[in-house]
Amino acid sequence: METSVTDRRRFLAAAGGSAVAAIGGRLRAEDAKPKPAPAGPKVKFGLIGCGGRGRMIAKLFAEHGGFEVVAGADYFQDRVDELGKELNVPADRLYTGLNGYKKLLESDVQAVAIETPPYFHPQQAADAVEAGKHVYLAKPIAVDVPGCQSVSESGKKAAGKKLVFMVDFQTRADEFFIEAIKRVHAGAIGEMAFGEAVYHAECPFKRMYESLQKPNPTAEERLRAWGLDRALSGDIITEQNIHTLDVMNWIMDNRAPLWADGTGGRTQRPVGDCWDHFVCMFQYPNNVGITFSSRQMVGHGTKPDGIRNRMFGSKGVLETQYAGAVLIRGENFYRGGENPQLYKTGIVVNIAAFHKSIAGGDFSNPTVEPSVQSNLVTILGRKAAYTGGRVTWDALLKDDERLAFDTKGMKG
Repeated sequence: METSVTDRRRFLAAAGGSAVAAIGGRLRAEDAKPKPAPAGPKVKFGLIGCGGRGRMIAKLFAEHGGFEVVAGADYFQDRVDELGKELNVPADRLYTGLNGYKKLLESDVQAVAIETPPYFHPQQAADAVEAGKHVYLAKPIAVDVPGCQSVSESGKKAAGKKLVFMVDFQTRADEFFIEAIKRVHAGAIGEMAFGEAVYHAECPFKRMYESLQKPNPTAEERLRAWGLDRALSGDIITEQNIHTLDVMNWIMDNRAPLWADGTGGRTQRPVGDCWDHFVCMFQYPNNVGITFSSRQMVGHGTKPDGIRNRMFGSKGVLETQYAGAVLIRGENFYRGGENPQLYKTGIVVNIAAFHKSIAGGDFSNPTVEPSVQSNLVTILGRKAAYTGGRVTWDALLKDDERLAFDTKGMKG
């Protein structure tokens, strides 16, 4: 239930070329290289969501050496069949249908990665924790406020049950991002003035257009084209733009914005109900405003594009780019660097941290709350844009609106 890994890699490369950050770790080039298998028995691992990215994640779990991929679940038969072929998972350990993941959770798997469309994440994560499984959860964690609150509770419940619960953000596992933002928090750019966050790229979901060509697509056709479906994806500001909005909130030391204004719409996208552009203004404490814009539409070669953040201060400027240059200009210059393979190496480092936490009995689960907050920031901007008015953080936290996906007619 994911976009193909080839499409996603190409998109992220065009757009911008964790636990480690939360616990002060660093990403080095050697961290992404194969290493001897960890000592001790392998953790039995199951994949929930066997699309292109899910299968890529499963391969990286297998390559780590501390996990054994023993099961997979996806609504679609062809997706689990691909996992079976690629990682030699027996047919009787491959589950389909809306409730296939529940059968996986009833098996002997000890840890799961949840790589389904974001709409399903809160319930699947809650069920996994209830079943006593360690959880590796893709971003975004949810598509609405109740879903975010559910994942927050699941993270706390996991800690109480001595289970590891990790959310996979690659930038928070990168040494250059970690060091640069650490320096900003220590005063490297002085008093913060204002910032910019952008996510400019073309549509990564064009291969899904065919599923939505006819009027009134079925639930299964919508699921095939989940990246173009507002309820399943949370719209582009949540599903994709969370990368830059997470960095924005990280720069602001994980303090919530006070409010957001916004606008946006569709001008090029021919199918689905997701917008193809957003523009927002996030107001943080101490009168720090950050502008945000995103597009999934043809940019006709305009630069700069990609996944970028800038923060201006009284002594300097922080500049970051996903899979690109990270540096601080000004009085406290920091050359930083770039990691063109961030999409993969960030995941590799997070998988290693996930295994280390399981083996070492570290159930502090530090990635959960920052990820919940970043997800809520995307929803704050989305609601402001949808309504065309100002939405405050306090009002957002009281919002009980749920995005709905009708599964009528789908197999259980």
